[in-house]
Amino acid sequence: MRYFLKFALIFLLALPLATVQAQTPAPATAPRAQTPAPATAPRAQTPVPVPAPAPATTPRNEMARAETVLGPGDIIRISVFQSPDLTVESRVSEVGQVNFPLIGAVTLSGLTLPAAERRIETMLREGGFVLRPQVTIQLVRILSSQVSVLGQVNRPGRYPIDIASSKVSELIAAAGGVTPSGADVVTLVGTRNGEPVRLDIDLPAILQSGRNELDVQMENGDIIFVDRAPTIYIYGEVQRPGQIRLERGMTLMQALAAGGGLTARGTERGMRVHRRDSSGQVNILELKLNDHLQRDDVVYVKESLF
Repeated sequence: MRYFLKFALIFLLALPLATVQAQTPAPATAPRAQTPAPATAPRAQTPVPVPAPAPATTPRNEMARAETVLGPGDIIRISVFQSPDLTVESRVSEVGQVNFPLIGAVTLSGLTLPAAERRIETMLREGGFVLRPQVTIQLVRILSSQVSVLGQVNRPGRYPIDIASSKVSELIAAAGGVTPSGADVVTLVGTRNGEPVRLDIDLPAILQSGRNELDVQMENGDIIFVDRAPTIYIYGEVQRPGQIRLERGMTLMQALAAGGGLTARGTERGMRVHRRDSSGQVNILELKLNDHLQRDDVVYVKESLF
């Protein structure tokens, strides 16, 4: 009995201590630091290529397209929008036709480029092949339109107008340029609006002074003629008598210098210039050294009396 009481007393004393320990909170644990995820560099975006806009069509090119007439021998490229299988490059036959897929032979000779495009569009639409065709015709080479380059050029002959905007200077270059004996002013003979035209074109004014308005556009059947350069004649008491090229603004003094100057017996006094007027009559003139000479003048240098 005594041992039972002792055991009960020990149990009663130990019970509050256990209760206190159970209620004591555990020491707070510091929160674990979270390592931030490494920053990822933003992914570079590959720029999407933007197609370059189509080159603007100038009014000059539109006018050239509207005036260019197709003919036998011309080589053209025909394409239909969103129909690459219908793109063809063909030559206009001697009867003025080209063969085009689905519609066969098409007569295009005598038509301008816009009119030829509309004809093919109509045939594709009416045949039920393409619902809304958009046809484009490009000139590859023009062989039906030719011009003649004659006179004082290195390669005279007939030349095709390869591009619709061929100018006088371009055709002169194609003919090898003007020979040393050729004139600076060339003559263009042709037809414009059904009327014959004749134009004198100053090449140095185009190439040196930049007067591009003088460089006219060539058309089928035009003729360019390069005449001989204007000359004068000098004889008498000069070192080199004979024919001399008349340069622009040449004076009598310059002509004497071109002739090698006076001989030991020559004199500047009493020089005579023979000049033919519009009626064909020859007049004898006495000019000063700074006076200008004209085409086909004949200069005579007299012998000094002393």
